[in-house]
Amino acid sequence: MPRYKLTIEYDGAPFSGWQIQADQKTVQGVLIEAFAAFCGETVPLQGAGRTDAGVHARGQVAHVDLAREWDPDTVRDALNAHLRPQPIAILAAEKTAADFNARTSAVKRHYLYRIVNRRADLTLDAGHAWRIPRPLDAVAMHAAAQTLVGRHDFTTFRSTECQAKSPVKTLDRLDVVRGGDEVTVSASARSFLHNQVRSMVGSLVMVGEGRWTADDLARALEARDRTACGQVAPPDGLYLMRVDY
Repeated sequence: MPRYKLTIEYDGAPFSGWQIQADQKTVQGVLIEAFAAFCGETVPLQGAGRTDAGVHARGQVAHVDLAREWDPDTVRDALNAHLRPQPIAILAAEKTAADFNARTSAVKRHYLYRIVNRRADLTLDAGHAWRIPRPLDAVAMHAAAQTLVGRHDFTTFRSTECQAKSPVKTLDRLDVVRGGDEVTVSASARSFLHNQVRSMVGSLVMVGEGRWTADDLARALEARDRTACGQVAPPDGLYLMRVDY
């Protein structure tokens, strides 16, 4: 059976996350329905990351096996036709090796978190960024963020519902950059724990507001205790940007 790699963009706001769930509208579920409409098959679809409800993607990756061979452009265009008007788009479809796995073959995942730091409410960015009305010190946030880079036990920044076997992860990059009213947090690692990025961002915002110091963030990490975590950032501002193989 030919295997296809899909690169997918979606607005996560109307979905209960990526993973298919009974009686819930999910990105994976809508994609499986689009495949059924396209080729009459109920396909297993494996994604690179299980984004939570409300989390967006500009470069989610999935793989699927089809019963017959199709031109990749036909797969892309036919799926997009059946996905409308859902806010999901197949950016690319390509034939791939039979042993390619969107999840286990990934060597790095890149996430971006968008914060709009202004007093005024969000209009165009409503549902797609976190508005923080209080001034943020992005320089202090970036300096504190470097405490989290490297291999650590991230229990503090891990959801209590996380199913990962180990809380130990290697965080390759955590950068905080300001551009006008927007503060972005970029995180890269081979894999992340459930809610890890949102938990780190929420704690970094506490640093930016002056409620925490870099030492407070370091102590929270060292505590290896979920109750030591600061606030958890809402899903609105989180984007899965790219997956490397």
